[in-house]
Amino acid sequence: MASFPKGGSALIFVAWALAACGGAPPNDVAQGVGFGDVRSFDARRAAQPLAARPTAAPILPPSQTGAALIPPPQTAAPSVPPAPSVPPAQEAVAARAAAAIAAAETAPPQATLPQATQPVTLASAPAPVAPGAGQEISDEQDFDAVADRETIESDAARLARMQAERVVIAPTAVPERPAGLGPNIVDYALSTTHTVGERRYSRSPLGQGRHERSCLGFRSADLAQEWFLQNGGPGRDRRGLDPDGDGYACGWDPSVYRAAAAAARN
Repeated sequence: MASFPKGGSALIFVAWALAACGGAPPNDVAQGVGFGDVRSFDARRAAQPLAARPTAAPILPPSQTGAALIPPPQTAAPSVPPAPSVPPAQEAVAARAAAAIAAAETAPPQATLPQATQPVTLASAPAPVAPGAGQEISDEQDFDAVADRETIESDAARLARMQAERVVIAPTAVPERPAGLGPNIVDYALSTTHTVGERRYSRSPLGQGRHERSCLGFRSADLAQEWFLQNGGPGRDRRGLDPDGDGYACGWDPSVYRAAAAAARN
């Protein structure tokens, strides 16, 4: 596509301005481009008044030529968002509220009620509760409470009353153990002096295999020792409860009872 020279747009604008001017000489084709020579053109131009002479448009620089012909862009007006639609229910509520306000403003003033002339009697305050009244927990450990309530004389009288009411219980003899309850392991422990594992009685080698299984049948070593003494022990061991022959079944230890007896004697 062919392009115009840099000043092409300006020349077109000048030609358009000359053609629009009414005082320009007619274009005579026989004479060329409209005038014979420079002298005849200057003579005709000099004969015309100054007001009728065509004025040439100012030649703009190339950087402003296109800007002068192109109108400035028009900015669109900012769009205003449409008002939000109000639901019918809210419109009904607003209408009722407006009607209520209008009715309140137009209503006649109400007559004021007469005020009571008699003074109002207030409820009396509860009587103060004495310290310690109605308490379920003793306040004997509270020094301030006891000091307000007791004196030296009353405290001495209270101690004397407590001493007078004291009852002394005299010790009595320990009751005897009934004879029909079987062997007494405490008496047996105090009657022996040898330690656990010290051999005193002969045992069969066959009792070693039954020892652990037989001891599992008793809830404690004391019960095993009672059964052992009641069924031939310590001389005989029918169930293998005393395989080492020390006279103590299932690891029973008499030293506990010996120490208790020694402490009671001291």
